[in-house]
Amino acid sequence: MRARVTFTALMGVVLAFFCTTSLADEDCRQGAVPALSFVQFQVPNLAAPATPLTVKGKLSLPVHGKERARCVNAHRKWPAVLILHGSVGVDSRGDFYEEALNNAGIATLQIDMWEARGVTSLQNRPAAPIVTYPDAFAALAFLTAHPNIEAGHIGVLGFSWGGAISLASAEQLYAKTFGGGLRFAAHVANYPVCYAANNASIPALNPPAQKGTQFLNLTGAPVLIQIGSNDDYDNGTQPCLALAASVNPSNNNVVQVAEYPNAFHAWDRLMIPVTALDPFANRGSFFLDGQLRAVRIVPDVEQAYESRERVARFFRQHLR
Repeated sequence: MRARVTFTALMGVVLAFFCTTSLADEDCRQGAVPALSFVQFQVPNLAAPATPLTVKGKLSLPVHGKERARCVNAHRKWPAVLILHGSVGVDSRGDFYEEALNNAGIATLQIDMWEARGVTSLQNRPAAPIVTYPDAFAALAFLTAHPNIEAGHIGVLGFSWGGAISLASAEQLYAKTFGGGLRFAAHVANYPVCYAANNASIPALNPPAQKGTQFLNLTGAPVLIQIGSNDDYDNGTQPCLALAASVNPSNNNVVQVAEYPNAFHAWDRLMIPVTALDPFANRGSFFLDGQLRAVRIVPDVEQAYESRERVARFFRQHLR
């Protein structure tokens, strides 16, 4: 019943589409729409079901030609990628990948999962990513209904917290619960804290199905996991490699892992390096000994551009 109610709520998002998004722009000629627009839609609120959330986002449609125009053909349709931020919220990574994807002829939708919930820091983010799974599938419903997007050709890219959502949305259990008949066509999960998947040894993650960490029976869409060898959540690449090896035999080998040597968590965040304390660092050791560990977030310019190109190729291959 809960799954049916959730999916019904998501369908309300589709019906509300034209009320929550403006495609009109006085500067656009007849038969054209803005290449860049700011949109919003409602999302079921798992924390308070009686009060749905309004999630805002930036929709960017590809522009052809050397000169960046503000308007595009109103009758043109593009594949699309939903971009999901990490625990620090919307930052440079979204625009960084947006540029490459738009240049590849793929539309993008960046959404802000934190503003709708009043999250201002890592300390007051939701207890687990499953709270924000409805955001991803509501965005998928929004894009599916959009007149400039090719339904059925929509992927998802997530960073850290968003990476966990991208990974989970490839699991049939959550796709059915939150998406009903809608599925993403391809998934990229950048450093999604792989050790947490199917992990019942840590109280905060048990049982995996209810905590949102089940990754067993996949939808069949291709999945790319990207992870650095110096990641302070997984303590390296082994958990992601092991996860892919465990699920691939029964899921047609749809999961691939790209390793980045000497790269830290969020190596593609081209901003000043920072350090954060997180209970899920060091493979969740906090839940066993009560000691918070640090996560080093250090940019790597060369590997960031390599990652961006790999992501663009992956989505070009699987969405077009």
